[in-house]
Amino acid sequence: MRLNTKRRDCVDNPITQLYSIPGRNIFLRTNEYLFHEGDAAKYFYIVRSGQIGILKYVGTGRSLALRLAARDSIIGELPLYEEAPAYIFNAIAYTASEVYAIEFPTLTYYLEQRSELAIALLKVIGAHMRKQHSKFRDLVLYGKKGALYSTLIRLANSYGRETPEGILLTVPLTNQELASYSATARENVNRMLTELRKDGIIKYQDHCIVIRDLGALKRFIQCENCGREICNIE
Repeated sequence: MRLNTKRRDCVDNPITQLYSIPGRNIFLRTNEYLFHEGDAAKYFYIVRSGQIGILKYVGTGRSLALRLAARDSIIGELPLYEEAPAYIFNAIAYTASEVYAIEFPTLTYYLEQRSELAIALLKVIGAHMRKQHSKFRDLVLYGKKGALYSTLIRLANSYGRETPEGILLTVPLTNQELASYSATARENVNRMLTELRKDGIIKYQDHCIVIRDLGALKRFIQCENCGREICNIE
């Protein structure tokens, strides 16, 4: 019975299916880049461990943080099937990380030979698109506050730990990093976090944020409670 359950779990988990495609493991040190924007795209990646930031740099020196990819997140999938593929974002390891790298020709060969792998990748990309659309909705509809509150909610779903004081965000982020995830200026984030702390909605504990009233953040952005599989920072 255990063998049957394990086989069924492999089929149900699309990422597990993608690991059956031949590839190699790559190990990254903290602050090491996996790839830069504009680099020729050679590999499709799956994060096995660690945290990898997906960033877009703009001409003013600012950056927009798009994702904080963790275990079983895919990276570098966008150039698939392009004639001259290039990465359009930057990927940097925030912690020591391991990724599984599959060369694009190998990936396309297996997708074309095995329909179940193509379906598995479509499921993963579909879920990824739902996450991004949800983020853009919050950024566009609810302004700077909505963007920050949405970021805090997503961080809570991805890296939150229940404590007697509230939900502790176990990843310490600077105000500048929060601003990058919220597509706003650091000064705006400073002001909004001060307001949240005065209102008792958040507090600080050892340089990490504790969300004391998650419901208040959700009410402001009219949260649809779409589930942690969609509402996360990854």
